[in-house]
Amino acid sequence: MKTSNQRDMIVEGLDCANCAIKIEQQVQRIRGVKAASVNFITKKMTIEVFDPSDWPEILRLAAETASAVEPDVRLIEDISDPAYDTDESASISGPKMIRISLGLIIFTVALVFRFTDWIELGLFLLSYLLVGGEVVISAIKKILQGKVFDEHFLMSVATIGAFAIGQFAEGVAVMLFYQVGEFFQDLAVSRSRKSIKALLDIRPEYANLMRDGQVTRVRPEEIHTGDFIVIKPGEKIPLDGIVSEGRSQLDTSAITGEALPREIETGYEVYSGSINKNGPFTIRVTREYADSTVAKILDLVENANRKKAPTENFITKFARYYSPAVVFAALALAVIPPLLIPDATFADWIRRALVFLVISCPCALVISIPLGFFGGIGGAARQGILFKGSNYLEALNAADTIVFDKTGTLTKGIFEVARISSVNAGGEAKLLEYAAYAEAYSNHPIARSILHAYGRKIDQTVLAEYDEAAGLGTKVTVGGIRIMAGNARLMAQENILFDEPDEVGTVIHVAADREYLGYMVISDQIKKDAAAAITNLRSLGIKRILMFTGDSQATGDRIGRELGLDQVLSELLPGQKVAEFEKLEAQKPPGRKIIFVGDGINDAPVLARADVGIAMGGLGSDAAVEAADVVIMTDEPSKVAGAIRIARRTRMIVWQNILFAFLVKGLFLALGAAGLANMWEAVFADVGVAIIAVFNAMRVLYVKMPE
Repeated sequence: MKTSNQRDMIVEGLDCANCAIKIEQQVQRIRGVKAASVNFITKKMTIEVFDPSDWPEILRLAAETASAVEPDVRLIEDISDPAYDTDESASISGPKMIRISLGLIIFTVALVFRFTDWIELGLFLLSYLLVGGEVVISAIKKILQGKVFDEHFLMSVATIGAFAIGQFAEGVAVMLFYQVGEFFQDLAVSRSRKSIKALLDIRPEYANLMRDGQVTRVRPEEIHTGDFIVIKPGEKIPLDGIVSEGRSQLDTSAITGEALPREIETGYEVYSGSINKNGPFTIRVTREYADSTVAKILDLVENANRKKAPTENFITKFARYYSPAVVFAALALAVIPPLLIPDATFADWIRRALVFLVISCPCALVISIPLGFFGGIGGAARQGILFKGSNYLEALNAADTIVFDKTGTLTKGIFEVARISSVNAGGEAKLLEYAAYAEAYSNHPIARSILHAYGRKIDQTVLAEYDEAAGLGTKVTVGGIRIMAGNARLMAQENILFDEPDEVGTVIHVAADREYLGYMVISDQIKKDAAAAITNLRSLGIKRILMFTGDSQATGDRIGRELGLDQVLSELLPGQKVAEFEKLEAQKPPGRKIIFVGDGINDAPVLARADVGIAMGGLGSDAAVEAADVVIMTDEPSKVAGAIRIARRTRMIVWQNILFAFLVKGLFLALGAAGLANMWEAVFADVGVAIIAVFNAMRVLYVKMPE
C-alpha cells in the first residue's frame, strides 16, 4: 500500500541490469532516503523516505544519480499516465544502424583486400569508431565520474588493447560481435518482459458508464463507487461490483487461475479482470479502481521485487566485487607471467588478459536471476497465487511443516443449522429466535447460518448491551432478557450448568437470564480438493501437516481423521493459536520454515507470525492482502502445493543459470589464461551466456499445477 513516504517512478531507458543495481545502491545513499529498489524487469524504481517534506530535493538528486550511472536513463514520476508503456521493444535506432552497417562494410573491405599497413590501420580504426565509438565515449564519461568496471569500460579496454598489440581485425570484430550480441540480449529481455506482461494482461482499458440512460466509454479511474457500468460480451470487467441486471458466464482465469467459466446473475459479486463470455449485464460499482481486485493484483505482482530473495541479494553483492577482482586478476596476468616465465612475451599475455576482461561482465547473472524470480511470481499469478516478494517464493523451498486453519480453509465455511435440541419440549423455535437475536450483529459464518435458519427480520431496536467475545460467543439484552449464545467455554465462564452433548459439528449453546435453554449443531463441509491438497503436500515431502481450529474437539478430530492430518489442536482462541504456533517455531530444525494457511481475517496474528503466511480466498479481502505473504485468489487449499511446486521450479531454474554462468565463465577464464580462447569465444562467454540464461529463466512462467 502506497504512503506519502513512498513513491514509484519509471526508469526510462534502463537496458542494463548491472546499471539497475548501481542506480539502486547510489539512490539508497542519498540523505533522507530510507529504502530504494529498482526493478529491472518492470523498469520501476520505488523510493521510501523518512520525511515527505524532503521529496523535492530527493527526487532531484535521484534523477541526477540515475543519469550519472547511465546517461540515457530518465526518471518519470507520473506512472499513472496510460500513454506511457514500460515495455519498450529492443531496437537499434536508424543512425546507429547506419553507423554499424557502414562500419561493417569498411571492416569487410579492410579484411578482404590488401592495403599498406597504414591504410589498413586507418580502415580498421575508422570501422572501429563507427561500430564502437559510443561504447568508448560512454566508458570515458564514466571514468571521469570515477565509475569504472562496467561492461563498456571492460569492452573498451579489451578492444583498444587488441589494437595496441596489433590485432586490429580482432578488436573491430569483437566490438561488432558485442554490439550485435547486446541487441539480441536486449531483444531477449524485451520479449521476456512482454511474456510476463501478457500473462498479467488484466488491466482494463475502459468502462461503459451508464448515466441518465446513456452509455459513455470512460477510463476506469473516472468511475466512482455507486456508479453503474455495462459489461458487453467479450469485455473485461473494469471494476469490482454487484450484478444489478442480467446474467452471463465469466472467464475468471486471469484472476483465479480457474479454467471453468463462472455463472453469474443479479445479486452476484464480480471482480475486475474477469472477462464476460456471454450476454451483457450491468453492475453497481463497489470499489473504485485504485482499490479494485485488478489493481491489487497488479500492484502485488509488479512490486514483489522489492522484497528480494536471499539468492538475489547474494548475486547483487557478488557482482559488486566480481568485476573488479577479474580486472585486477587480468592486470596480474598481463604483467607477472612475462616477468617470471622464460621466453614469455608481454604481447601474448596482454592478449590473454584482454580475454579475461571480456569474460568478466556478470550480465548473465544480474539479468537472469531477478528475471527468474519475477517469472516465477508472474507464473504463480497466472494460477491465482500472488506472492508479495521473491523472498517468500524462495522461503517455500525450506518448508517442512504446514499448519492449516479449519473454517474457510480446509472446510467450505458455509454453515447450516443441522439440529436444534431444547431442554424444554417444543422450545426449539424460541431457542432459535434467541440465538438469532444474539448473533444479529456478528459477521461470523456461524452467525450468518443461524440468521439464515431463523429466516425473519431482526428488530434491532430491541437490542441492547451487545457484547461479542472472540472465540467464545455473544451476549445481548433483548426486551430486558439477557441472552447468551456461544460455545461450552462461554457457558462455563458464566457458571451456567449444562451437559456437553456428543455431537459432530460446531455446538452453540443458548441461555436466557442465566437459564440454559439447549443447543444447536452447526455443520460445515470439507472442501472437495482438501484431501488432494494434503496428498500433494505429502508427495512434495512436507513432513508435518497440522490443523488449528477454535471448533470442538469432536469436530476437529473428525476432519483430522478424514484428511489424514498429523495433529489437530481444537478449541483454540486466537491468542492460543499464536502460542501454539510459537511452540512449533521453537521446535523447528535450523533452516526450515513453517507455513500457516488461514482465511486472512481471524487468523491475521498467526499469518503475521509465520515464516510464510498464506491467505485463502483473498479475492476481496483487504485483511488477507495485508496480513499474508502469499494470497491465493481462490479458496482452494490444493493451490498451496501449487505454490510450493512453483517455488521449487523457480529455484531449480535460477540455480541452473547460476551454475551455467559460473561454469562457462570459469571454463573460458581458464582457457583464456592458458591462451586457448580468443576474444570471439570470450564475447560468447559474456553475451551468449546471458541470452541463453534469459531464455532459460522464462521457462519458469509455465508450471503444471498438481491435479
